[in-house]
Amino acid sequence: MFDAKKVTGQVIEWIRDWFEINGKGCNAVVGISGGKDSSVVAALCVAALGRDRVIGVLMPDGEQSDIDCSHQLVDHLGIRHYVCNIHDAVAGVLKSLKDCGLEPNEQTVINLPPRIRMSTLYAVSQSQNGRVANTCNLSEDWVGYSTRYGDSAGDFSPLAQITVQEVKAIGRELGLPENLIEKVPSDGLSGKSDEDKLGFTYAELDRYIREGVAPAGEKKEKIDRLHRLNLFKLQVIPSYHPDLPVRI
Repeated sequence: MFDAKKVTGQVIEWIRDWFEINGKGCNAVVGISGGKDSSVVAALCVAALGRDRVIGVLMPDGEQSDIDCSHQLVDHLGIRHYVCNIHDAVAGVLKSLKDCGLEPNEQTVINLPPRIRMSTLYAVSQSQNGRVANTCNLSEDWVGYSTRYGDSAGDFSPLAQITVQEVKAIGRELGLPENLIEKVPSDGLSGKSDEDKLGFTYAELDRYIREGVAPAGEKKEKIDRLHRLNLFKLQVIPSYHPDLPVRI
């Protein structure tokens, strides 16, 4: 029952309103991976603010086999963009950890590049009067398939309440190239797609989220477990509140 045309218009208006309150005249800064999420967010920002106020940032980690998709997107939208290779920064942090006697584990190696990328986005944003777009969608957030303080960060999040299937529908409504909409997402390190690593498809997950129709077998248990374990990523950082007055 998803009305892509209606929701696309609503998100565009929401972005426009958000910038009026939180960054009047500022630019939207979007990390461009060449996949559906960053492509759709960039296109929504162009529709809301105009292409002159959208900045794409391409952040390969050394050589990136699918970097042509990122270039295709910024060319398609006609937006200003920068290419900031993060390889030296990532390698430098990993080397520093090893030099002080700490051997990074697999998850550390996988999660460090997204965190370096987010630092890069904020550096570009601060230098270009910007606000950083979060490009995560509801499906990924539901099972914690994002890096905390990496791709899960940002100043505004157009897709946080929109599932993967719905993101694709919005992408088609915006006229994005089909190969970008259907590009198979992966972490770029393991050689596996996101769905391979999760053990279920986004279509199965989306139906469970929207319709309550759970996938068969162990998939439901895995989705429920991942959702429960990763809820902390979606919450404001916990803080202690002393019994003291606050005067505003």
